[in-house]
Amino acid sequence: MRHKSGSHPKTKIGVLYGGRSGEHNVSLCSAASVVYALDQNKYEVIAIGIDRDGRWYVQDKPEILPDKDFGQILSLKKRGKWLVNHFEQENKLHIYNIENKNEEVIIDIVFPVLHGNYGEDGTLQGLLELAMVPYVGADVAGSAVGIDKDIAKRLLREAGIPVVPSLTISKHQWQDNPGIIIQDALSKLGMTLFVKPLCTGSSVGVKKVKGKELLPEAIDFAFQFDTRIMIEKAIDCREIECAVLGNENPAASILGEITPNHEFYSYEAKYIDPNGATMKIPADIDGNLAGLIRKAAVKGYIALACSSLARVDFFLDKKTNEFYLNEINTLPGFTSISMYPKLWEATGLKYSDLLDKLIALALERHRNKMNIKTDCI
Repeated sequence: MRHKSGSHPKTKIGVLYGGRSGEHNVSLCSAASVVYALDQNKYEVIAIGIDRDGRWYVQDKPEILPDKDFGQILSLKKRGKWLVNHFEQENKLHIYNIENKNEEVIIDIVFPVLHGNYGEDGTLQGLLELAMVPYVGADVAGSAVGIDKDIAKRLLREAGIPVVPSLTISKHQWQDNPGIIIQDALSKLGMTLFVKPLCTGSSVGVKKVKGKELLPEAIDFAFQFDTRIMIEKAIDCREIECAVLGNENPAASILGEITPNHEFYSYEAKYIDPNGATMKIPADIDGNLAGLIRKAAVKGYIALACSSLARVDFFLDKKTNEFYLNEINTLPGFTSISMYPKLWEATGLKYSDLLDKLIALALERHRNKMNIKTDCI
């Protein structure tokens, strides 16, 4: 059916943002950029905020507001009581305001701008798969694997991609054998270590420790954010990042480098301190080495079952020039000055065209999945 003007109806893009994770505020910032940059001539953009308790709120007139820490954020107003109905199964997501039964929102494609748990870890992706709705970003498997640092490292090692030595422990193991764990970590990984929650991003809960005395405090701190943590060998390194884009035939951007002005690239350096780090694109790396890192980025992306997009982060040893794949972020920061879109802009793909490409990739993957047989007859 055509509009009276003869043009096709606009595709309804549901931008999901906020969420229950420790990266809630980062998401508000990313969403402001995405909503602003989506082409209003092509898309009807519907902002859907998720509060810290996991409740969804369709925004009436979302506003981009100034913020002292993030520059600008997308407002999240708690209006109505919304029910997400994933049982319609007509390739659209239906959301109802149960306080006003005449108010219904129907989404054609979901664009999650959610970071961390309950948005980037496969839980949201599972809901959208049940609803048979196309969405931007990695699917259930890629999202769940990508956010779990331990599982990701195991698969990367299996694929022959170098990773930093580490030790993963559960809260139960820590409570039962703290002395043995500390001794094990120091003997296997050295005296300077990073302690990280296993399934968070944006350096939430991460501490760098030098020596035995501060290790228990860092472990207890990390366990505030997850039930499993990783203790990792500290590498004197440069931080190199690569943006990967695509489904069946992913492509790698040119490389960028982050130079923290803090002791490491902490949450504060990333988001709070305006002078916390400097970004250099392209990174000053020998061409042959840069090519190897870009190939490893694509190889790691495929090994972790990623699709659509991911930012792949590497450590480059300052002394040996050996590189290690640190982690893959399946829903990286998406402000106009975030590394992922900046890398693609420097490679020749501007921000608004990148968003169009991501939507096209979501539709492509959805069509492929809809062609899969679900019966044995």
